[in-house]
Formats: sequence, structure tokens, C-alpha cells
Amino acid sequence: MRVLIIDDEENIRRTTALLLEGMGHETVLVNNGEAALEQLDKQQFDAAFLDLKLEGKSGLELLPQLLTRNPKMEIVVFTAFASFESAVEAMRYGAADYLPKPFTPDQIRQVLAKIAKNRRLKGRVAELEARISSVIPEVDMTTHEPRMQKIYEVAQKAAAMPATVLILGESGTGKSVLARHIHENSPQRENVFVTVSCPSLSRELLESELFGHTKGSFTGAVNETWGKVAAAEGGTLFLDEIGELPMEIQPKLLRLLQEKEYERVGESKPRRANVRVIAATNRNLEQSVKDGKFREDLYYRVNVVPLRMPPLRERRSDLMRIATNYLEFCAAQCGKRITGFTPEVEQSLQRYNWPGNLRELRNVIERAVILADGMLIQGADLPEELSMLSTGTGLSPTQLGGDYSLEDLENEHIKQVLQRTKTLESAARTLGIDSATLYRKRKKLGL
Repeated sequence: MRVLIIDDEENIRRTTALLLEGMGHETVLVNNGEAALEQLDKQQFDAAFLDLKLEGKSGLELLPQLLTRNPKMEIVVFTAFASFESAVEAMRYGAADYLPKPFTPDQIRQVLAKIAKNRRLKGRVAELEARISSVIPEVDMTTHEPRMQKIYEVAQKAAAMPATVLILGESGTGKSVLARHIHENSPQRENVFVTVSCPSLSRELLESELFGHTKGSFTGAVNETWGKVAAAEGGTLFLDEIGELPMEIQPKLLRLLQEKEYERVGESKPRRANVRVIAATNRNLEQSVKDGKFREDLYYRVNVVPLRMPPLRERRSDLMRIATNYLEFCAAQCGKRITGFTPEVEQSLQRYNWPGNLRELRNVIERAVILADGMLIQGADLPEELSMLSTGTGLSPTQLGGDYSLEDLENEHIKQVLQRTKTLESAARTLGIDSATLYRKRKKLGL
């Protein structure tokens, strides 16, 4: 932690600083209230040790001013004139703890341990509040798919170790859900789970988001920030879509993984980081390395324990159980009594290819629950591409050999490939035709 020591006795300042620095904390020393307030204008502190009897100013008068400048700072009051009344008064003004002089190293350790525990609890509460506010259904990690069972087994073993985990898979396959599951079964579970979305910000803002910055380090940096690495101290840092990480930031992430060190933007002082890193991407990182878009050394550092999440179309035996869980959750949210799906709807859910995976399935179920009038989800409650399957007007990959022309099969195959691929070029590669031919066929199909 960064700690501000405010005392007009030089010997006390230096003694306290030596104790704190010996425990691995960073200290800044001042001898009066004005200097303390100036420091708070320049930088943020995690804690402060404040003498009640300062030259020219009472520590009790200064205490609320300090908290106004930095509300999250924990203030420990220490004084040679300790009394029950002064302790109560200090707590009433917002002090986190009270320490009589002279104090011992063990007393300092106990106070700091209490502060660290309170910070972890606050972070955990903030995380839980964020999860509740996002209103997500309870995570179900059961599966009937042997492939998924193997993934969960490896994830469970990896959770107990500090190794970096790389979760691969298409968008919407549940990579972030698996990352959180690993965290909640790890030794870090009592601390926070912090997510950084790599594609969401510009390079400059992403670097600041990750590592923090000093005041004035770039245009718009009017205050100091500590960054997500510091926020995840003792817990898990989840790098979502790491394949989108700009090349300029990749060496800094490599240093974090290899040496457990980083520097804030605008600062040359290295800082230690105690975080467990989990990364996820829908990109082929091996290809990105070949294309020069992802560092090879970083790839090997993040690819310690790789887990590849299969797309939903390859989890057919799990599909209806997952759909039913979503149905129960969404029905409860909407205050509706819906007990299940008609057989035709179940068939269409099984036949559809789900290019958007679990995320698309949840959206489809939520929409159906909103539109449903009865106790069962009907074909009319589904989007058009699924309702066509429920009425028998669409084809399924499992219907080969049926009474369909080659043209019908080709058209349906093209539709399915276009649904699950992101670009016309990638769809053309899958189909084994050039993009111009696919463009004409797609236009003919009205897609």
C-alpha cells in the first residue's frame, strides 16, 4: 500500500516509515497538515498515519479534510496522549483505527492487516453488487458431453494452481463464465475478480485502464489512477479478448506475467503485483503470432493451461438442459408461469446451428418468454429463422438422405455457414469457393 505519515516529530516519522517499508509498503512523510493536503492533491494513498497533536493544527480538524480529498483512504490516528475519549472522537471523525504511542512493530502489523482485510472485503462486496445488478442466471457447470467434462476437470485442477489459464472459443461460448468459475474455486476466491475488456478502449486508455497513470501523464489525466492490476491485488485479473491487445502493450503484459512487475503510465518506478491472470480470446493466437499481430513469447506465457470451449452446436446433449435453465430464470424475472417447450420448439432448438452460441440461446429464450401467452413456448414465439425449423420449412444437417434436391441442401448449407462465420471471406473459405461466387449465391438467396 502507499501510506502517508503525518507527524511533526521527525523521529516518529522515520521510525514508522522504516517499519512500513520493511513490510513492503511505500511511504511519503510530511510534518504538517498543509503538506499532507498538498500530497493528496498530487497522488492517491491507501492509508495514512495521523498524529493528533500537530504543530499549529489539531489532527482531528485535519482528519475530515483528508477524507474529503481521498474518501477511500484508511486513516490511523496515533498519539502520545491516548485516552478513551480521544479514541471515540477520532472514530467519530472517520478514523479507521487508533494507536497509542509508543507503539510496537506488531501493533503496526495488526493495524495494517486489519486495513488490508477491510479493503479486500470492500472489493468483494463491490464485485458481488456488480454481479447482482447485472442479473445473471446461476452458473450451471454440469454437462453430459465428455468433451465438456474433460474441460471442467482440467479447469478444476488449474484453479488450485497459480498458473495462467488461456480460454479459447467462439464468442458467446461461456469463456468469462468459466474464468469466474476458476476464480471461485481458487485460493484467490476471497479476493476480487477484475475484468479488462481488451477491445473496448484505445491503446492509450487501455494501458491506463490496466496499469494506472499519474496525474498529468497524458492529456485528460487530471487525477491519478491505480489501474485494474492494482485493483485485482491478491485476486484474479481476467483479460477478455486478449487477442485484441495492441502490440505496444504486449511487452508490458509479458513483464507482468514473467516478473510480477509493472509501471504506471507516466511513472518509471516498478511496482509489484500479486495477481492471478486468466485470459480469453475468440482468435486463433497461433495464426496471430504468424501474422506478427501477437508476440510469440507472450503467447507461450499465457498459453500455460489452454482450455478450448466448444461451440453450442457441438453440445447438443446439453442444449435442452441449458435452454430449460434459461427458461426458468427468464420466466421468474418476467413473473410468468411457463413450464417448458412444445415438441416442435424443442426440435427447432436442436436443429438450429446457434452461431451466437450460449449468448444467442439466452436472447432467444428471453424473447420467447416475453412473447409467450401460454404455459409452453410455441414456434410463433421464436425468431423467424428458428420458427421456420419448427414448422418444417427449414433443413437440418442431420436430414441428409431426405427428400431434398441438391440445390435445397446447398442453399441450406450456405445459409448455415453464413450464420456462423463473421465475414464473407471466411465463409467462402469454409465452402471452398471464391468470394465473388459466394456473393452471387447469397444475393440469389436474398441474404
